[in-house]
Amino acid sequence: MERRSRFGPYAALVLAYNLAVIVWGAYVRATGSGAGCGDHWPTCDGQVLPRPRDLAMLIEFTHRVTSGLSLMLVLGLVVAAFRRFAPGHAARLGAALSGVLILTEALLGAGLVLYRLVAHDTSITRAWFHAAHLVNTFSLVAALTLTAWWGYGGAPLSLGRRRGVSTAVLAGLVGTVLLAVTGGIAALGDTLFPARTLAEGIAQDFSPGAHILLQLRVWHPVAAIAVGAYLMAMVWGVHRARRAPLTGMFAWAFSGLFALQLVLGVLNVYLLAPAWLQLTHLFVADLVWVVLVLHAAAALAVNDSAVTAVEFLPKSGA
Repeated sequence: MERRSRFGPYAALVLAYNLAVIVWGAYVRATGSGAGCGDHWPTCDGQVLPRPRDLAMLIEFTHRVTSGLSLMLVLGLVVAAFRRFAPGHAARLGAALSGVLILTEALLGAGLVLYRLVAHDTSITRAWFHAAHLVNTFSLVAALTLTAWWGYGGAPLSLGRRRGVSTAVLAGLVGTVLLAVTGGIAALGDTLFPARTLAEGIAQDFSPGAHILLQLRVWHPVAAIAVGAYLMAMVWGVHRARRAPLTGMFAWAFSGLFALQLVLGVLNVYLLAPAWLQLTHLFVADLVWVVLVLHAAAALAVNDSAVTAVEFLPKSGA
């Protein structure tokens, strides 16, 4: 039991570290440093340990190093899950999915570099790669979140017992990922086509001859309002229907975080998307996603013996 009790905190640590890596990856994009290591991968400028010649190389190489450590931590999570849990345990599934997704995450990142879809590239191919990368990232975060949930003792999920709840929750999760994709496209447009004034930015969005990334950018705030309204109704509706452990707490957490996210979104537009605000906006989006996944886990648990809030707190002598 003591060995198992250490798995949950380790899984939570891996999740937290990956969130930090994701934010740093966005910093690479926001600063145009994706080509800092040239078109070399996994080496940087053809070297295993390069001497950074400029800030862009330092930023990109740091991202490579932190991503490599992320891979090692996730693989360690897989080994720990298969050593500490019996066959068929949900934590094994979560860890295995995390292992697969961290590998596809690395391959998508490699593709961006090797095909030179970084820095100032404005091709639609980059937008597709960016969207696929973002979907994979959100899937990885979801897998890591569920692994931590199950590591702490959360019950496995059942989609068939409560079809109405399952449908509502899954629609919300899919909608959130699609919203994140529109946000990623908007952030890419902000990076590649920066505006000097708010009026210029609005003119870019509605200009018939504008680049496709700018034409798509305007849809993100529309999607945020529509998806946000649905999610707010969903989390509280599911809580009233289920009254399961933690669904209320996660519904409150979502409400607060999403309200903050809307404020950050407005500031992002008004302040012309400075890098620090883009990173803050992304980090809160990641937290919203984690809370939604945990809400889904609590709502779709096969029984009501899911992990309680007390089990997330450190225990003396553990």
